[in-house]
Amino acid sequence: MTDRLHNIKARLDKLISLPSVSSANPDIDMSNVQVVEYLADCFDGLGFSCEILDCPSDSENRKVNLVATLGSGPGGLVFSGHTDTVPLDEELWSVDPFRVTEQQGRYYGLGSTDMKGFFPLVMEAVKPYIAASLKRPLIVLATADEETSMHGARALVSANIPQARYAIIGEPTGLTPIKAHKGIMMEAIRLTGHSGHSSDPSLGNNALEAMHLVISELFDFREELKARYRNELFRIDYPTLNLGCIHGGDNPNRICGHCDMEFDIRLMPGMVVEEVRSMITQRIQPLMDKLDIKFELEPLFPGIAPFQADANSVILPMAEELTGIQAETVAFGTEAPLLQNLGMDTIVLGPGNIDQAHQPDEYLALDMVEPCVELLQKFIESVNR
Repeated sequence: MTDRLHNIKARLDKLISLPSVSSANPDIDMSNVQVVEYLADCFDGLGFSCEILDCPSDSENRKVNLVATLGSGPGGLVFSGHTDTVPLDEELWSVDPFRVTEQQGRYYGLGSTDMKGFFPLVMEAVKPYIAASLKRPLIVLATADEETSMHGARALVSANIPQARYAIIGEPTGLTPIKAHKGIMMEAIRLTGHSGHSSDPSLGNNALEAMHLVISELFDFREELKARYRNELFRIDYPTLNLGCIHGGDNPNRICGHCDMEFDIRLMPGMVVEEVRSMITQRIQPLMDKLDIKFELEPLFPGIAPFQADANSVILPMAEELTGIQAETVAFGTEAPLLQNLGMDTIVLGPGNIDQAHQPDEYLALDMVEPCVELLQKFIESVNR
């Protein structure tokens, strides 16, 4: 094993050994402080100036971001990743999810691909430039709660931090440049009618029957979105609206007084989360008013905006040239639109494959390691010419 691989494996093992699950379920949600403090120690040792920033969170656990900076001045290049992982079913793993297991040319462990594995590769990539006089600063971001609320990246936007020209988000893309992805909304519609004895409909106001009208209206809305927002960049080239679950009533002989339904919408570039919510309300509220049914549209989380690289992007053609791969699109969401809101020319590109994420025996293939380190170094050199 080379010194580089030894260092990467040791650092990845330490990161994975520090659990940092983020979840909407408070019983399993965790702080990411230990992960960020370890990363800060590593980057501080490499000569970076490190700042740990608290960020607002729905969790009772403390959540923080890391901004590690090498060099100073205007412009600069950001390497960004998130420090949290999804929850896990530990009994389904064939290896210890909280330690690195190397076998079959892979590093197994929770977060190895999505996306703790990115940080040790960045640490190795920056070493040749520590003593150099970079023309533009190099900034490493390590964010909180990407897997749930993205409160970490949202906090950076609110603070207008950092200021840089380019950003590469190291999500697992197989080192393929990603120029666009869909956004996502997860919403709940809650209807309140009036319960009563089922033998006499006049004794109540059936929320479940009202939900039938809501569903029909959402189906019409879905077809309108499909016709309006086609985008041939994507394999599924239209917005999708999926009815995920419905709960209503409590007994067949009672008029249903409450009915809740949860759904998601995958947004195409050009769609705005808040505008879509407003469109839904404008369609459904009048229908429920006529029925004397209380209507509530509740976001299950703030939503992720769709992302599309700038039309005059510099980092995107640079990435295509350095990798020899034409940029693609993906269906999963990232922090890219938030970093883009900070004024950075942003793409998504990182080691690993999304197919290995969010499942037992997650792994990072070793054949991604050296190519990724070398590619990150090429980016550093390109923006400092």
